[in-house]
Amino acid sequence: MAQGYSIFIGLVIVVALCVASWFFAPKGENQVLWRSSLILSCVSCYLMWAITFLAQLHPLIQPKRGDLREAFLEG
Repeated sequence: MAQGYSIFIGLVIVVALCVASWFFAPKGENQVLWRSSLILSCVSCYLMWAITFLAQLHPLIQPKRGDLREAFLEG
């Protein structure tokens, strides 16, 4: 079963990737563009994953069965 601490593990991995992309970006006149692109893509992917993961970890709406007759739903 998924636990809430995996969000923090993912955050540590993404921070490590961002630091690595800061130091290992190719040197040259486009270095700032490379750094910005790599860091923004890592952060964007992490945010999308974290929002999706948390939405499934604690859903707002409880699923309802649609195959039951109304007589069984009240009793």
